[in-house]
Amino acid sequence: MITESTSFLPPLLPAGMLAAAIVAAAVGSWRPGAARWVAVAATLGGTVACAWGLTQVIAGDTLVAALGGWAQPVGIAQRFDALSGFIATLVCFIGLLVVLYPPSVGFQSPPDRKLPVHALVLLLLAGLLGVAMAADLFNLFVFLEIYSIAAYSLIALGGPLGAVAAFRYLVIGTIGSGLYLLGVGFVYFATGTLSMSDASQRLGELGATATVITAVVLMVAGLATKMALFPLHVWLPDAHSHAPPAAAALLASVQVKVAAYALIRIVFEVVPDNVLTAFPLLAIITWAGVGGVLFGSVMAIRQTEFKRMLAFSTVAQLGYIGIGIGLDTPLALIGALLLVLNHAFMKGTMFFVAGSVYEATGRKAISAFAGLGRRMPWTMTGFTIAAASMIGLPPTAGFFSKFYLVLGAADAGGTGTPWTWVVAVVVAVSSILTLTYFVPVLEAIWFKPDPDGDDAPACEARALAVLPVAVLAVGLLVIGFVNVSIVNDLLDPIAVSLLGPRG
Repeated sequence: MITESTSFLPPLLPAGMLAAAIVAAAVGSWRPGAARWVAVAATLGGTVACAWGLTQVIAGDTLVAALGGWAQPVGIAQRFDALSGFIATLVCFIGLLVVLYPPSVGFQSPPDRKLPVHALVLLLLAGLLGVAMAADLFNLFVFLEIYSIAAYSLIALGGPLGAVAAFRYLVIGTIGSGLYLLGVGFVYFATGTLSMSDASQRLGELGATATVITAVVLMVAGLATKMALFPLHVWLPDAHSHAPPAAAALLASVQVKVAAYALIRIVFEVVPDNVLTAFPLLAIITWAGVGGVLFGSVMAIRQTEFKRMLAFSTVAQLGYIGIGIGLDTPLALIGALLLVLNHAFMKGTMFFVAGSVYEATGRKAISAFAGLGRRMPWTMTGFTIAAASMIGLPPTAGFFSKFYLVLGAADAGGTGTPWTWVVAVVVAVSSILTLTYFVPVLEAIWFKPDPDGDDAPACEARALAVLPVAVLAVGLLVIGFVNVSIVNDLLDPIAVSLLGPRG
């Protein structure tokens, strides 16, 4: 039985990170190095607080806070439950590794430039945590905009190409935000409330009217744009490939996943069953996910630049998450949530590796990675583990994500949706596509001669650059071995709470 307890934790998480961003900006203008340690302290504190909160809610409790003392549906409420706690813990943990990663490597920003990179990272994390804690539709929009502003700025740090990518993302992201806000407006005018729980009840009473369907389509389209779900992904390849490595790691690991989290909240907690039954929203999301898997994988195969290959790979991985949402079964949603965790570790590892390789050798092309296995053994071992997980090789974490998605597709097919066997085949066969674009990289790293010669000196990354790679790579193995506990104790209760009433 789910119970609610009043707690200061839901508003404290985004507010604390926002306060840290202000402090980091002020301190950074005086002593840039100190801003980094403000960020380390804030993200470490946030990780501990989220992990503590997750242990409190994992048994079914929900921590809630009514801001200003006004209860919903009049006031603004924030909540910390198992799903939001899972996402918030992941956000803070990845944020901690990003700020520990050397800024001269991760953001290509030496201290004497005095760029407020750590303040921007903290602002981004504040927005992401705010989305995770939001319990009303408009509050969610506000935090979507906060993290988007920080993301635009971080991408622009990637030089002239990064600035162009940031501007394109700004334009497309603003359209996505506008669509979502317009949908929220329709919900408000139809129901007179912005509370997610209250709006769901009143939308259910209205049924599948034209106004309700329009509101749902607009909100889902806006969040799908923020998530970069195919074919609304067009901003992502340039943004992630031209952003500095640490910024790209943060964006790929958690930013787009928080938008996916918001989509899960809207689809399964706000949109009533009678609307989902009357309108094929879930089928559209499923086939968009299938399109993302195929398109992202094929485009990744065609790339010659390492970070751009990773960017298109993210499009494919987000497609898997879309499939897990659209299939509307507990097993498929477990696969999607497990992939949220796994992909954060996989893609974080790979973008950190990209930064270390560029600092040590100046290389960006996949072919130029030749021989780096001998020169950067620790870094490349971490990359190899992440690549194996991305391909879906057991016992890495990536295998189990796809396993649950295939089971979810089979489960959906058994409930009278026969076309889902196509989805199961796509998920199963997609590992071959992933293998196709990672094999050239692994071959170059371990089996091809270094262009600088066999006697080229070792160029292993510094300890603080290897640390995040090692932590995430080992984490992928650990998640793979303990995936049963993660599923049984955390993800299965989340999926049942969202989908259980649907039978």
